[in-house]
Amino acid sequence: MKPVVRSLLETDLYKFTMWQALLHSHPGATGEYEFRCRNEPAYPLAELKDDVERELDYLCGMMFTEGEVAYLRGLRFIKSDFADFLTLFRFQRKFIRVDTEGPRLVIRASGPLVHVMGFEIFVLYIVNELYFRRFDQQEALLEARRRLQLKIDELRAFGDEAPRANPFEFFDFGVRRRYSGEWHDEVVTTMAGELPQYFKGTSNVYLAYKLRLTPIGTMAHEYLQAHQSFGTRLRDFQKAALENWVQEYRGDLGTALTDVVGMDAFLADFDLYFAKLFDGLRQDSGDPFVWGEKALAHYAKLRIDARTKRLVFSDSLTVPKALELYRHFADRVMTGFGIGTKLTNDTPHKPLNIVMKLVRCNGQPVAKLSDTKGKSQSTDETFIAYLRQVFNKYDAGD
Repeated sequence: MKPVVRSLLETDLYKFTMWQALLHSHPGATGEYEFRCRNEPAYPLAELKDDVERELDYLCGMMFTEGEVAYLRGLRFIKSDFADFLTLFRFQRKFIRVDTEGPRLVIRASGPLVHVMGFEIFVLYIVNELYFRRFDQQEALLEARRRLQLKIDELRAFGDEAPRANPFEFFDFGVRRRYSGEWHDEVVTTMAGELPQYFKGTSNVYLAYKLRLTPIGTMAHEYLQAHQSFGTRLRDFQKAALENWVQEYRGDLGTALTDVVGMDAFLADFDLYFAKLFDGLRQDSGDPFVWGEKALAHYAKLRIDARTKRLVFSDSLTVPKALELYRHFADRVMTGFGIGTKLTNDTPHKPLNIVMKLVRCNGQPVAKLSDTKGKSQSTDETFIAYLRQVFNKYDAGD
């Protein structure tokens, strides 16, 4: 069977940006990632164990090509020493294990952070593609194309509405939970060709490279979570993470993620200094309308013109939801919409809700306190209770 992974570039852009930042600031850090499935699959994922092992063997034999590294060097925020590092990089099979516990598939990556953090996206779309290969491909893709056309028709109809102060722009954020690599290609190619006025890029660096699109992304939860273990006072980990980001990118990649310990706790740390330095914020949990209003109120409190900032929404978005949010906010602030599963895995088959999250760093637990119930992440109840206490967060999101 054809290998699932086609290129080491085929991961989210924010993997490279976080990778570079952590390589420069904490090259000796260690980390542990765990795979989880949050919903009930149609058949036990444990049945995929041997196929996942084979795909990881293949992944660990791959290296970046000269052309791929040259492409990354051409991105102004990628530094030459990091590009040089990538010419030598190879995933180490000894740092990742695949087991089963009854019907569950158990995958753990553990080792130097700069060697194991990259496994996440590859593991997720390997499991996804292997899982969906067992279904009727022809039937699934026929329905997927019909649903994709409905999205295109809805966005074309939206074009008849009166213009707002800021344009509608959306991006593909669907690499990790896609139906397959070939379908991902078709979706992105179709959107770029049919809706260039709205479709502005992809988080998939390989597709950005291949199709000459804009790669999209800044930081993910793991970057901020890792700073819970880097020696600063726990209460100050967000400020330390944001400061390190500013020092690394000095004006580039200016969208900050807000929900590692919830929006309220984030805004308490996002003072005038950071609010001026960062171009905007990304929402990934909680009520997006409430989140957006809090962001606008915060900018107003700091006497910052929100029309110069951007709010990026990326939590379980659909096209109708993105348009609803756009209509609500577009006259007051620039917006952007990262659509994932509902773009690249909208088929008759129920998508897997799978994640692979950082659970320990430098030998100690790290955690996320989401604004959405069920999305908080930790394997250590004592630590998560301490984190709740430090940030006074005891709401339903936990």
